[in-house]
Amino acid sequence: MSTSLPPRLPKPVVVVVTGLSGAGKSTALKALEDLGYFCVDNLPTVLAAQAVAVCVAGGIDRIALGMDVRVRAFLPQMGEMLARIEEGGARELIVTFLDATDEALLRRFSETRRPHPLSAELPQELQRDGAGGVLEGIEAERERLAPLRARASFVVDTTGLSVHELRRHIVERFSGAHGAPGMTTRVVSFGFKYGPPVDADVVLDVRFIDNPYFVPDLKELSGTDPRVSDFVLSRPEAQGFMERTRELLAFVLPRYEREGKSYLTIGIGCTGGKHRSVAIAEALAKDLQATTSSSILVKHRDVERSSSPQSSSRVP
Repeated sequence: MSTSLPPRLPKPVVVVVTGLSGAGKSTALKALEDLGYFCVDNLPTVLAAQAVAVCVAGGIDRIALGMDVRVRAFLPQMGEMLARIEEGGARELIVTFLDATDEALLRRFSETRRPHPLSAELPQELQRDGAGGVLEGIEAERERLAPLRARASFVVDTTGLSVHELRRHIVERFSGAHGAPGMTTRVVSFGFKYGPPVDADVVLDVRFIDNPYFVPDLKELSGTDPRVSDFVLSRPEAQGFMERTRELLAFVLPRYEREGKSYLTIGIGCTGGKHRSVAIAEALAKDLQATTSSSILVKHRDVERSSSPQSSSRVP
């Protein structure tokens, strides 16, 4: 089977995640998967280039391959495998090597109580000696992976990193790069009498703003109508709210994205979800679209429901 890509197919970005057992490869692969990469772990190296070609033929142009000593007999072929992927037409090949100190790896194996992948190859006396066997396995693994470490595009030392910090590091490195999708921000208007959105990460209450419902000419209109929008946004309290909310979101949105969130939902609520919350949500989404790199979506959940702020309704 040919591993070269036909000219009409997009050239893929291929990330090879490798490194020492216990250094965090699974966490890195999960983070890449959340960023839209198609991830394959523990694939024999002889099949890697073919797997990339098959993925691209299926329209996948961001691929992550997990490679480590579990491939055992295939490990010496790593260099040849990387060369075949490059020659096959990869737009970019990024080798990410995860490392940690012997002490940190030994502690992690002790906490999980799992054997080292190379323990079966050690002498029987070392296999019976738990800590010693793991340490010997780490040393053997370092030696075998040394050529691959030298080939790495970048090395991540996870010794002092928590799982969340490693995930953040991977997200910062790959989010928005090579066509990977960034965070999508949804601005949802709603009525509190119907209950807040269950998926809202941030909920803001705008019921303190003067209500257009009590203006006869505006009562039957919604917040998407320019007359209602002008009424709401011209209120001094609305202007103060918008100013402070812009500052808040300018601070928190990049930090939510850095944590690896794929979606962030901002709920804007008034009594019935027809006037004030709709007008504010529209204005806020417009501001975010102009000032951030996030994809912005707007939804007005309750705008078509009962317009009476005095009536009550159960959440369906």
